[in-house]
Amino acid sequence: MSTTEAPRAGARVHVQKFGTFLSNMVMPNIAAFIAWGLITALFIEQGWIAAIARNMGASDESLNWVARLGGWGINADSCAATITNAQGATEQLAAGMQACSSYGGMVSPMITYLLPILIAYTGGKMVYDVRGGVVGAIATMGVIAGTDIPMFMGAMAMGPLGGWSMKRLDALWSDKIRPGFEMLVNNFSAGIWGMILAVFGFFVMGPIVEAFSKGAASVVEFLVNNHLLPLTSILIEPAKILFLNNAINHGILTPLGTDQALNTGKSVLFLLEANPGPGLGLLLAYSLFGRGQAKASAPGAAIIHFFGGIHEIYFPYVLMRPILIVGMILSGATGVLVNVIFGSGLRAPAAPGSIIAVYLQTASGSYIGVTLSWLAAAAVSFLVCSFFLRTAKDTGEDDLAAATANMEAMKGKKSSVAGHLTGGGASLDDAASRGPIKDIVFACDAGMGSSAMGASVLRKKIQSAGYNDVTVVNKAISNLTDTFDLVVTHKDLTDRAKQKTGSAIHVSVDNFMGSPRYDEIVELLHKTNGGQGAEAPAAAPAPAAPAPAPAAAAGPAEEVLSRQSIVVDGTATDKAGAITEAGKLLVAAGAVDAAYVDAMHEREKSVSTYMGNLLAIPHGTNEAKSMIKHSAISFVRYPNGIDWNGKEVKFVIGIAGAGNDHMALLGKIADVFLDKNQVAGLEEATSPEQIEAALGKVNG
Repeated sequence: MSTTEAPRAGARVHVQKFGTFLSNMVMPNIAAFIAWGLITALFIEQGWIAAIARNMGASDESLNWVARLGGWGINADSCAATITNAQGATEQLAAGMQACSSYGGMVSPMITYLLPILIAYTGGKMVYDVRGGVVGAIATMGVIAGTDIPMFMGAMAMGPLGGWSMKRLDALWSDKIRPGFEMLVNNFSAGIWGMILAVFGFFVMGPIVEAFSKGAASVVEFLVNNHLLPLTSILIEPAKILFLNNAINHGILTPLGTDQALNTGKSVLFLLEANPGPGLGLLLAYSLFGRGQAKASAPGAAIIHFFGGIHEIYFPYVLMRPILIVGMILSGATGVLVNVIFGSGLRAPAAPGSIIAVYLQTASGSYIGVTLSWLAAAAVSFLVCSFFLRTAKDTGEDDLAAATANMEAMKGKKSSVAGHLTGGGASLDDAASRGPIKDIVFACDAGMGSSAMGASVLRKKIQSAGYNDVTVVNKAISNLTDTFDLVVTHKDLTDRAKQKTGSAIHVSVDNFMGSPRYDEIVELLHKTNGGQGAEAPAAAPAPAAPAPAPAAAAGPAEEVLSRQSIVVDGTATDKAGAITEAGKLLVAAGAVDAAYVDAMHEREKSVSTYMGNLLAIPHGTNEAKSMIKHSAISFVRYPNGIDWNGKEVKFVIGIAGAGNDHMALLGKIADVFLDKNQVAGLEEATSPEQIEAALGKVNG
């Protein structure tokens, strides 16, 4: 059996990754789809504005501006006649074309050019940043110009291809360009290669994608004409549970549905996967006939699913009792059947699949059908799932936590809604079965400031709990290896850390000084390490410098904080000014090159250096370490406070860490800012000498 399961699982993972990649190209641009859908709903000839105006007795001529926006042009026929009758008169022909061009509208150009180019740029950027996005967009223009249908599939192919191929080409001559010629080579190579790909797209890729699109459209047309479209639920509903729906939805349904909507004003394909009715009925059944935590959490999950559009929140409820997939398939098929009977559809994709998004994209004349479709789907899933839940053997409470973990395993990453189902501690609770935790790393971008402060605070808590055999170190994310038991990062860096340490437990924080997640980690140690800390709370270590590296224990090689680098009353009025002020003090101290200040600003763009307790510690990027001459810090106080991304900061400590000799200092600073009395002393100080004293002689 094992020989067959592994390949199947591998195939599923590959399809998931492919679907996720397609989704990541489409989802960031859903706002553009919504804008196009609203423009279509408002300004086409059968749109809301024209219909309301005509019902109020407005003449067609008064709708001229609506016609121009919608592209249906009341005077389009006369314009065309002008061109036809021009008979070679250049001026008359030009006048006719100019007049007709004003009736081109926005509906067709947006779907023909804007949406595919946005998708292509996003796909190329995912592969090779902005450079890849630009080349991917150029390449996609070829398939757009070479076909007569919206080129979403072509964009999904040419965008990533442009980014990937440009990345490969750049690698061929990356070390061979003479200094001073970089911009020339980079610009012309991207332009020339983009031109080649555009020609390739026009003559080769365009016809291939067009043939595939027309073939798929023929299949859909066959299913519709033979009343077989509801059978697609046999594939779509299980695919949703297995996180394979993105490949189907964004790879096939969205492109075909958009093409259909352009021609008919609506498409039922947008509702095959987005209908919230099946999930709503399932969760209502659990609300009445479920058990334990599953029953208690179902009502809240129903609200998130139905109004928030996060469908994955109901997946664990199906995974707990796989027989319920029967109800989901029957429910989905019912919803599709109702839409087919009423001829209802949406103008554009509804993403996320919220009932609010569904109604915003519902085409005129489809409201009754769409409403009945989700009501009927919810009723069927409620009845079928209620039957299975009531007749199931009573084996105690449903294991929702295990089902949620199973869902995340299939998804391949943490679910954004898992906390609602499991009370917010699922990841740490599940980690309790993994064995003792011995090695913890606090990681940040540069590994010199934020992580050092966070590690110092966490280390103190862990040692105070008696876990002296647990090591807590700090590193730059780029230097991580998959050898740690637990990794702590700022929430904006967690995904990057997971790529380096996939087997570790990951904990995200947003307040380095006083995050409640530190207490959760200590509580986890009680479960994983045999409770030794609880039995020996008095075994806290002597107050030695809390530095994991041997160099730190020896103390700094030279004075790290000089009085000349302490400013009692800073002059900056915003975050950027405060970073510059702290950075210039480091430059004046001879600790860094002037360019290091720019690196401090660059570091702040990626992740905030706000620590909590009125403290921020701006520092350079990992790449800027070569600009550091020796370790140093600067201290600037702002009595009136600085707005730091919505948080108040009164103390800004600039950091330049050449090695490990500043780690002990950061530990001492962390101790100071964890003590409210010492923070108050810093606020009351009137001279650099008093601030140095309040910091506890950090150079000593």
